[in-house]
Parts: sequence; structure tokens; C-alpha cells
Amino acid sequence: MTVRAVVLADTHITVDPARLPRAIWEAIASSDLVLHAGDVITAPLLDALEAEKPVHCVLGNNDYTLTRRLPETVEAAIEGVTVALIHDAGPVAGRTLRMRRRFPSADLVIHGHTHWPETVTDDEGLTLFNPGSPTHRRRAPTHSFGRLEIAGGRIRRLDILEC
Repeated sequence: MTVRAVVLADTHITVDPARLPRAIWEAIASSDLVLHAGDVITAPLLDALEAEKPVHCVLGNNDYTLTRRLPETVEAAIEGVTVALIHDAGPVAGRTLRMRRRFPSADLVIHGHTHWPETVTDDEGLTLFNPGSPTHRRRAPTHSFGRLEIAGGRIRRLDILEC
């Protein structure tokens, strides 16, 4: 079985979930779940995502109104792949080692906070993935989000998509 997930972080939507780009809603429609690495900001977007698909979401540093609703980290087994979510993975220097220590059984760590999309895989096979931000790109080249496909206990596809 193939599991398809939309990967989000740093959506920073304060009121209207419709402000999330159409490309993301279309991707969610053809996915199985949503993985969100924090900074949702308010409940309306989280509620709208949960109305569409199952959601794994963690608390971001700006999620003040969601502190009782969201955990700081999540680890989930998805079709034989252990996926961890955290908002702030810390400075670039030492990030991979730090995440390996924090999530020793993880195959994939999804994080946000920097708004900078990137995929990094270490020599031991741990992949760190930041989908960027679909609404606040800061210095990133584009607004972005991620797409993940898992099948047969392996990550089959992990892409950063513009929106």
C-alpha cells in the first residue's frame, strides 16, 4: 500500500483557512494524511485540515492558542517508516546529529521554523525535511510545501513543491 501525505510547516494563517494556497488544498484532496510541523497559529486552519484528512501536527513557537491541543513532538509509524515531527530543529550546525539523538528510531524528521525548504540525508540514512512555508517565504526562493509517498517500508518520494 502507498501512503501519500502533504507536508506543511509555518502556515501562519490567523483567520481564514481559505488563505492556504489552492495547490495545497488540491494536494490534500488526493492524499491520505497531512503532516504539519507547527506554526499553524489558530484553530480554524487546523480544524479545516482535520475535516479533510487525518492530521499529525506539532506545536510551533507561535501557536499560543493551541498549547493544550498540540504536542511538542510526534513520532508515527507510517507503512513501516518512522516519521518524527518537531517545529524547531535548532541551528544548522549539528542538526542531523541532534535529531538522531532526539528521535533515535526515526527514518524521517520533518521540521519547520526556518521557512527554508530543504532535504538533507545523512550517511546513516536519516532524512531531515523542511517543506518551507506556503504563506511566508521570508528569504526562501518561493512559497512551498512538501509531498511524501511511503510504500513497502520505504520513502518512495519526498518533494518540495512551489505554491
